[in-house]
Amino acid sequence: MKSSSPSTRKDTDPRPSPLPRSVWVLSWVSFFADISSEMMYPILPLFLVGSLGASETQLGAMEGGAVLLVSLMSAAAGFRSDRPGRLGGRVRWLHWGYGLPVFGKGIIAFATFWPLVFVGRMLDRFGKGLRGAPRDALIVDAVTSEQRGRAFGLHRAFDTAGALVGVLVSAFLLWFLTGTPDTPSGLVDIGHVATETPGWVYRTIFGVSAVLGLSSWALTFFVCEPDAERNIEEIESHASTHEQPRREGEVSTKRPRWMLPRAYWAVIAMLVLFSLANSSDTFLLLRVRELGFSSWAVVLAYAAFNVTYAAISYPIGALSDRIGRWKLIASGWIVYAIVYAMFAVLPASSNWGVWPLMAIYGVYMALTDGVGKALIADFAPKDARGTALGLYYGLTGITTFLASLLAGVIWQWYGSKWALLAGTFFAILALIAMLIASRSREQGEIKP
Repeated sequence: MKSSSPSTRKDTDPRPSPLPRSVWVLSWVSFFADISSEMMYPILPLFLVGSLGASETQLGAMEGGAVLLVSLMSAAAGFRSDRPGRLGGRVRWLHWGYGLPVFGKGIIAFATFWPLVFVGRMLDRFGKGLRGAPRDALIVDAVTSEQRGRAFGLHRAFDTAGALVGVLVSAFLLWFLTGTPDTPSGLVDIGHVATETPGWVYRTIFGVSAVLGLSSWALTFFVCEPDAERNIEEIESHASTHEQPRREGEVSTKRPRWMLPRAYWAVIAMLVLFSLANSSDTFLLLRVRELGFSSWAVVLAYAAFNVTYAAISYPIGALSDRIGRWKLIASGWIVYAIVYAMFAVLPASSNWGVWPLMAIYGVYMALTDGVGKALIADFAPKDARGTALGLYYGLTGITTFLASLLAGVIWQWYGSKWALLAGTFFAILALIAMLIASRSREQGEIKP
């Protein structure tokens, strides 16, 4: 029998309700932020390993440390953003979160040795950690449960469209400043070939990236705190969020914000297990370079990833609202395992395979990123959404740090093949865990 709540009206109306203004503003904020970030991201490993002489282990430690810092700050910012009062609220975290990366990119632009790049990268990621969970909680606050997949899909589409623009601008600047370098085919010595692109070219792009980041920071001042009465018509479906009327003389048993439902932790456990496979994407870019691609071609290959990611994020998010999230996430993990295995065994003589593999990798991201956040929101109590999302970032960040460090060590000692196959192995483990947990999902414990 249908509920008499206002959601009944949606069942008879085939048209989806429009997303709120705040979701669109936050999507534009992320669009411009990713233009800035993705101008730098695909060429940073080339700059570090080729121009500054860093090793793959140092690269893995830096990128893993960056992810770890994001995770820790996301957990702290998410928890704080749930609190009312001077230290609470979500929007203030956006101002700092989108402002600090501008300074971090500026430091990287002037770096002449890799530890200084590490400092700039940490400042950039510190800002990302401050903004992630509060921003996602703002999106959840603004929409109903039936809109979550679409809302996160739209945000990821804008975010990734910005990344695509940033990558293309970076590729254009590489081409404009250096021309099209002749790169020998086959396996190459990364440290020597990368010197074909002078360090000042990378620094110029990093500087432009920092300047463009100011536009994203400025847009955060158009974001407002959500109305306290927003979503008042939404019916919470989880028993852990229901509060019974307090009887006279009865001691309050209100749940602390950090005590999240059992189903939430069941979901987190599987997502954390998969993150052991999910090392930094910089290793894929190094693999592309190893297969004989020039610097600007590496950036274009990364653009192929962003094209598919941006194109299907919104429809995938909307699909997750209708058929459930787990099916799409499982499909994404399968795609991930296949892509990493193919990159591991791809011969240099068939390096054209990089293009379809990077495009397929974008499909994996669309199937898991925004859908995963919507899944976390499905199990987050209304008064602890920032905390729930922050813990998700925090725990997966710690395991991603370990995955990146492990990938760097394996790469340096045993080669790229085994480093990438390690990612495939952990992805398969996560899929097995999901199959084992399928009975619990069927019983409704972790259903969405």
